[in-house]
Amino acid sequence: MAQSKKKDSAPPTVQYFAAVLRLLRERAGLTQDELGALMNYTGSAVSAVETCAKPPTDEFIDAAEKALDAGGLLRSAIKYLRLERYPAHFQGFVQLEQEALSVSSYCTQVIDGLLQTEDYAREVLRCAFPPLTEAEINELTEARMDRKALFDRKPMALIHTVLEESTLRRELGGVDVMRTQHAQLIQYAQLPNVVLQIMPLKRAGHAGLQGPISLIESPDLTTLAYMEGHGKSILITKPDEVGVLAHRYAMIRSQALRPDESVRLIEELMGEL
Repeated sequence: MAQSKKKDSAPPTVQYFAAVLRLLRERAGLTQDELGALMNYTGSAVSAVETCAKPPTDEFIDAAEKALDAGGLLRSAIKYLRLERYPAHFQGFVQLEQEALSVSSYCTQVIDGLLQTEDYAREVLRCAFPPLTEAEINELTEARMDRKALFDRKPMALIHTVLEESTLRRELGGVDVMRTQHAQLIQYAQLPNVVLQIMPLKRAGHAGLQGPISLIESPDLTTLAYMEGHGKSILITKPDEVGVLAHRYAMIRSQALRPDESVRLIEELMGEL
């Protein structure tokens, strides 16, 4: 009964993968223990995936693919299973982000998820309310790190981010976490496909006071706008509405510090930690 409840509550992609894994295993005439031995996993680990008690990791999928000679059937599920790790309201955005020609964002409370270190991301998730379990925090942190595949993708995606200075001063996780996070921002700012700007606190009034925003340019050269907060999100596709937000973002960029000035400010803030 408990296993049935776990299967019913698991995301559809996880349920489907579990069914395919079991079908391939049985066709190969293997028990769970035998398949586990071929994969260097325990039989109970195979059982946990087949009963949806635990979603498969990328490493588990690769091992099962090789052990069952699945011809790419299992490995092809990885990108869809990765989506299941994200909150439901965010899954559509992640899919668009990974295919985008360019991603632009203006962040007001925390550093953009694409630019976060693992420790910083974990601290952000620990602030969630209602509180998340440690397992949920680990899963969401891993999912957030998966998004960084965008940096190495071919063709290269263009990434532009404007951060409020307050996001750099909010010491989530303490001095060591923030110092490492600042250092990573400086490293990202050196990449040829990344532009990082800071909106300084001394800029009292500016076009971004209405809140955060993200813009995505899709492969067909269509621009979309995305906004989220408090577990809700909205994807804006109407050209006239997107146009207003794109012009607002352009104004935000013009009012922020130049990229070289932004890096210098991050270095100064690191020195104050």
